Amino acid sequence: MQYTSTRDNSIRVSASQAIAQGISEEGGLFVPCSLPSFPLDKIASMAEMDYINRAKTVLKEFLTDFSDEELDYCVCGAYAKEKFSSEKIAPIVNVNNNENILELWHGPTCAFKDMALQLLPYLMTVSAKKTANGKTIVILVATSGDTGKAALEGFKDVENTKILVFYPVDGVSPMQKLQMTTQEGENVAVCAIQGNFDDAQSAVKAIFTNENIKSELAKKNMMFSSANSINWGRLVPQIVYYFSAYCDLIEQKRINCGDKINVVVPTGNFGNILAAYYAKRMGLPIKKLICASNSNNVLTDFINSGEYNKNREFFTTTSPSMDILISSNLERLLYHMSGEDSSLINELMNSLSEQGKYAVSKDLKDKIKAEFCGGFADENGVFATIKEQFERFDYLCDTHTAVAVKVYEDYVKQSGDDIPTVIDSTASPYKFSKSVLSAISDDINIVSDEFKTVDELNSKTGAEVPKPLKALKDKEVRFKDVCSKENMSEMVFKLLNI
Repeated sequence: MQYTSTRDNSIRVSASQAIAQGISEEGGLFVPCSLPSFPLDKIASMAEMDYINRAKTVLKEFLTDFSDEELDYCVCGAYAKEKFSSEKIAPIVNVNNNENILELWHGPTCAFKDMALQLLPYLMTVSAKKTANGKTIVILVATSGDTGKAALEGFKDVENTKILVFYPVDGVSPMQKLQMTTQEGENVAVCAIQGNFDDAQSAVKAIFTNENIKSELAKKNMMFSSANSINWGRLVPQIVYYFSAYCDLIEQKRINCGDKINVVVPTGNFGNILAAYYAKRMGLPIKKLICASNSNNVLTDFINSGEYNKNREFFTTTSPSMDILISSNLERLLYHMSGEDSSLINELMNSLSEQGKYAVSKDLKDKIKAEFCGGFADENGVFATIKEQFERFDYLCDTHTAVAVKVYEDYVKQSGDDIPTVIDSTASPYKFSKSVLSAISDDINIVSDEFKTVDELNSKTGAEVPKPLKALKDKEVRFKDVCSKENMSEMVFKLLNI
């Protein structure tokens, strides 16, 4: 399989090159030139497999320059049972009638990013040996909370890599911050920025394409790559868990193979729901892709109007991983749905860069609306949903999952479409313990100490506290740097000791 760029579709690279490079030279995102087909009999056979073998079945279609031995090494290493608190890796929990929660947070950092970022270091190492000529790969990450810790954990002490993570100083939860700033590993560094996630992400993209910076790295035999979902190696593992969820529903006898399902995804950067779109294009029977936003509802407005406009008030919410106004992976969807029109993508992305907005044609808007439905939940809706899910169904969910549940419930009320549905749960509630505790109880004692809040939430609900979060309590804070968004490139050099 070959890959091309959303901004220059004459480009052809292998999977290894796309993964090692991260982003195309001209700033475009790598996408597959074609998608494999998964007929129903193949999906039915996957229902009898465990997660590792389901992953191999999907990934071998995309990573065609990986040998069977290399793929086995990557997948078995990433999804080793001791790394995940559930034998199913990504279990499906039926909460109410056709509402099925896909728990994607049983990995070492208790967030859905582990599903890809436990695999990416393996993919990167194999890819680098094929394409990077012994260079040290510098993983540069902007995070709104979960990607940073998951990437740090995945890449810590991986040979011939360094990883630098930037996060908005006031834009992550206390637990997320603690996870990053206490990170172990000789090849890791973390820095806060004065700004929001979009500021960090835009600066990272600019650094990636800055010839002077790349030249300085080359002198040290280094090259940039990405662990954000702009990297195809981050996105492709996410396709797997949609096939796995469908197979689990077959196994649980909630559907028959061939029955259609809906999928609801809380998303800011659009990567997680884009993976579901790819799964649908490959043959997974998905009827509607429901895009759930928080108060930063730029995606909802785009799906409904065809205009993408980031020139709006930015809200810092209790679902910080979705506090995003520039959804990078939407570029990939626009490329596919426009008939692979890279000149149009350049025009739209230039407009976004220069004016902060763009509008698509009615035809393209209608194509997107045929596949996607957009909705959002404000803070009151999020808190009410957490409370209702716990009181009615004894299910404790985090703030991001609550966004998805609320949008799903609104969708069903408006459309009457209540077929079996998979709702992504993207983080443990204990990563946002103060918000979740505030939602479920009026009679609480919220304190500044994060771990006392965790204990209070555990006492109120009985929900198990994940071991990786418990272990943070006495860890030393290693990283205290804060920089401006304008000085991120200088900080990269400082952190790399260049």
